[in-house]
Amino acid sequence: MTLASLDAMRSKLFLPGTRPELFAKGAASAADALSFDLEDSVAPERKAEARGHVAAALRDPALRAAGKLHIVRVNAPGTPHFAEDVTALVGPGLDAINLPMVESAEMLREAIAVIARAEAEAGAAPCGILANIETPRGLRLAAGIALADPRVTGLQIGYGDLFEPFGIARDDEAALHHVRLQVRLAAAEARIPAFDGALAAIASPERCRAEAEASRRLGLAGKSCIHPSQIAVVNAAFQPGEAEIARAMRIVAAAEEAEARGIGAYTVDGQMVDAPFAASARAVLALARRLGLAAAA
Repeated sequence: MTLASLDAMRSKLFLPGTRPELFAKGAASAADALSFDLEDSVAPERKAEARGHVAAALRDPALRAAGKLHIVRVNAPGTPHFAEDVTALVGPGLDAINLPMVESAEMLREAIAVIARAEAEAGAAPCGILANIETPRGLRLAAGIALADPRVTGLQIGYGDLFEPFGIARDDEAALHHVRLQVRLAAAEARIPAFDGALAAIASPERCRAEAEASRRLGLAGKSCIHPSQIAVVNAAFQPGEAEIARAMRIVAAAEEAEARGIGAYTVDGQMVDAPFAASARAVLALARRLGLAAAA
C-alpha cells in the first residue's frame, strides 16, 4: 500500500465545497495542498451539492496538473453524511481524507473500515487518513490514534472544537504550546507528521507568522490556512532556510566521516553532535530536497 506522503505539506488551503469558483484559484496558489471542505463550512441542506462539486474537482485533470495534494475534510463518522461523503469521493485524485472529531483508535478503525469498503466497491486505491485531534478525549488518546492504522499519515490540530466550548482562549500561548507538543509527540511515536490548526484572524499576518514559527520549533510540519493571504507566511515558516540547510550539510558530512572512523560523538560548529542530531540534519536535507530548494542539491 503506497500512500501520498504529507511530510512536505507546509500549507493546506481550506476550500468550502460549495464554492467551486475558488477551486482553480486554490490550484494556482502557492499552497502545498488543497483541503476541500464538506464539514463546518457547508450548511446541512447543501451537503449533497458540495459533495458533487468536490467529487468533480478530484477528477478534474486541470486541477491535478497543478501538482498539489488533494485532501477532503469529510463529515465526522457517526453523522448521516459520512458514508455518503466517502462513497462519492474515493477514487482517482483523492490523496487523503481529513477525518474530523476522532476520539479513539477504535473510532478511527471503524471509520477506516467504511472507507475501505467503499474503495473495494469502487476498485479504488487506498487513500491516507489525516486524523483531526480536536476534542479533549482525542487529545488524551492522540498517540493511540496515530498508531491505530498504517493508513494514518498525519495528525491535524483543530483548535475551534478543542478550545471554544470550554472557554480556553485561542491566543493563550501556554495552551497552544501544550496542545502542539502533545500532538507532535503522539505523531512522532507513529513516525508521522503533525500539523498546526488554522488561525481565523486572517487580518493578523504577524500572529499567523508567530504561530507558524512556534509550531515549527516544536517539530510540526505545517499549518492549515483559511485564506490565501496566509499561504506565503506559512510556507516561509515551515521550510528550512539557507543557514539551516548549510548547517545540516556540515553535520551530515561530519557524521559520515565519524561513522567511517567508528566514532559515535563529535563536534560541529563547537557543539557536541551524535546520532540524534545527524538524523535531524538528514531530515532537514530530505525536506529541502522535496521542496526543491537549490541549496539542498
